[in-house]
Amino acid sequence: MSAARRPAWRAWARVYVTGACIIGTGVLLFKYTVPTDEELISRFSPEIRADYERNKKLRQQEQQELMKIVKETYKSNDPIWKAGPIKSPFEKDGRGVDPHLVDKTSFFKNEEDNKRKAEIEKANAELEETETLLKSSKKSWWKFW
Repeated sequence: MSAARRPAWRAWARVYVTGACIIGTGVLLFKYTVPTDEELISRFSPEIRADYERNKKLRQQEQQELMKIVKETYKSNDPIWKAGPIKSPFEKDGRGVDPHLVDKTSFFKNEEDNKRKAEIEKANAELEETETLLKSSKKSWWKFW
């Protein structure tokens, strides 16, 4: 049979099957070759992994700040390039401005303060528990005699 006599549906079927094979191959390659976040982090050197874990909360805080800015910008009627406190590095007034939304020194200082407060509260709770145990043990000793 010549190419002119073949029905058109065969050509389209061939196109769809070939496309499905190409897409399926891409999906399988993506699934089996791209590492997950956990696998990628486990391959880091110990120094980089420690830095990643230390700055994880900072990145989450920056993401929350960015979402607040996006929500405020969404409510505004100004154009996107005029709304919000983020300065563009391509404009004159935006050059040299710190691109971070959260100040690292204050963030880490607050985090250390929170850790210390938690340790103090834990120590106070343990002290109160010890005092109550001592009081209850003294009472039971006198009851025994």
